[in-house]
Amino acid sequence: MNHLGPELREDELAGLLAAGSPDALSDAYRRWSPLVHTIALRSLRDPHDAEDVTQQVFVSAWNGRHTLRPDQGSLVAWLVGITKHRIADVRTQRYRAHRNLTAVAAHTTTHASSPHDEECAERLLVAHELERMGDPRGTVLRMAFIEDRPHEEIATQLGLPLGTVKSHVRRGLIHLRTRLKEVEDVSS
Repeated sequence: MNHLGPELREDELAGLLAAGSPDALSDAYRRWSPLVHTIALRSLRDPHDAEDVTQQVFVSAWNGRHTLRPDQGSLVAWLVGITKHRIADVRTQRYRAHRNLTAVAAHTTTHASSPHDEECAERLLVAHELERMGDPRGTVLRMAFIEDRPHEEIATQLGLPLGTVKSHVRRGLIHLRTRLKEVEDVSS
């Protein structure tokens, strides 16, 4: 991929990005992804969420490039604005997940629960967490464990490297284990 160079002014880069230049997006990412990541990390205090937000910001920037108005503000301010929205989205997801987990835990502790109720609650929690993970991790886990597909098939179908699929499975399982333990601890 060609880089447009550090000598390109921010307003020129913004104009190229708004016009649909992939090289402009690449240069914007190279210049400002460390800033976006730092803002996300300081706000969310989770390296994985900060990485996800950083990626989402630049995907959103590309998809929303038609809204960029270089004559009305700086490109970096526009990216920071997108960053704040993505951070708010993550916080909203966290709040909803916590609220749902608390409701499940409260229901479990206040009602005599049967093994069937507990299994149902765990399935709901797993389904919620897979949805919350989003793509591709949630999809990879769904395909691997609910649909019982081999990693190679998942990689081929999703167009991902096999190592990436395995990494999503490993990280996703760690995440699910942590969330299930949190619910267990709350309901104890």
